Amino acid sequence: MPNTKSAAKAMRQSARKREFNLKVKDAVKRSVKEVRKLIKEGKKTEAAEAMKRAMAALDKAAKKGVVHKNHASRKKSRLAKSLAK
Repeated sequence: MPNTKSAAKAMRQSARKREFNLKVKDAVKRSVKEVRKLIKEGKKTEAAEAMKRAMAALDKAAKKGVVHKNHASRKKSRLAKSLAK
C-alpha cells in the first residue's frame, strides 16, 4: 500500500498505463500471429494484407512507447523476410 498521496496517485496512473499497454501489445501479437499463420498456410495475398495491418500496429506501438522502435523494426523486417521467401 502506498504511504503518501503522491504514491497512491502514481499507483493509479501506472495501473491505467499498464492496462493500456497490455491492450496495445496484445493487438500487435495478434496481428503478427495472423501474418505468420497465413504465411505458413501459403496464402500470399492475404498475408500481404495482414502484413500491412501488422506493420501499422507495430509502428503505433513504437510511437506510443509501448515497444522499443528497434523491436518494432526487427519484427517488421523478419516478417517481410519470411513473406518474401
